[in-house]
Amino acid sequence: MRHPQANALHELFEQQVARTPGAIALTASAADGTRLHLSYADLNSRANVVAHRLREMGVGPTHLVGLHTERNCELVIGMLAILKAGGAYLPLDPVYPRDRIAFMLEDAGASLLLTQASLASSLAGVASVTICLDDPSLTAPDPSNDFNLGATAGAADLAYVIYTSGSTGQPKGVCVTHHNVVRLFTATAAWFEFSAADVWTLFHSYAFDFSVWEIWGALLYGGRLVSVPLDISRSPDAFRDLLLREKVTVLNQTPTAFSQLIEADVAQPQAAFALRYVIFGGEAL
Repeated sequence: MRHPQANALHELFEQQVARTPGAIALTASAADGTRLHLSYADLNSRANVVAHRLREMGVGPTHLVGLHTERNCELVIGMLAILKAGGAYLPLDPVYPRDRIAFMLEDAGASLLLTQASLASSLAGVASVTICLDDPSLTAPDPSNDFNLGATAGAADLAYVIYTSGSTGQPKGVCVTHHNVVRLFTATAAWFEFSAADVWTLFHSYAFDFSVWEIWGALLYGGRLVSVPLDISRSPDAFRDLLLREKVTVLNQTPTAFSQLIEADVAQPQAAFALRYVIFGGEAL
């Protein structure tokens, strides 16, 4: 990442697309449950189609857009699309109660919501405008609007707002710029030497800041991001199998989750993991 202070996250992603268009960027489920492998070029194209729609609706710098999907392809496509349009995303995990989501949308001033068809009815009346990312008009290839939008937001602009848990009172939104995230990877690059050969898991909720490290750690270095379905993330045995099957090299965990994974592994026959790093966060080790 040369001169990262001058680049927004989606610009660095687009530079990676230009370097390795055919490499697999994302392994995840589609909204219909099918398992997909999207190349950097495919992921970029899908995100561009949505980004053009958002720009037509007036999304740009200072605009917050709610993102409410399962942990699937649409999640990463929607996230990239919002940034490409110049806006910032507001993660709204489907496990959140409706009242909390409504509060966050109102408190953040986000009138536009990106979701998927199976979830749209649960938030009827909460957002002023709702777009389903799995709508056929946004998933079919369209050469007229699958190209990069060009300069939209800069490094100093807002990239996302993640809300605190509210355990000590009302949840509070934490505003993070593109530069904040890029600086994180620039400052730690020499420690880990991440590369295009690495395979990462998206294990955590995208409303938890650990997910930012997971998602952009894969996409900014040209690696592959494997989205872990919620049910598998809650089953140490199933998650262990996924790590082996996908040959994951970079694993990010809270100590609590990792201790459960260790117990599951001890109970199984010895296996050859591809892991290079286990990186802890979220709790005291």
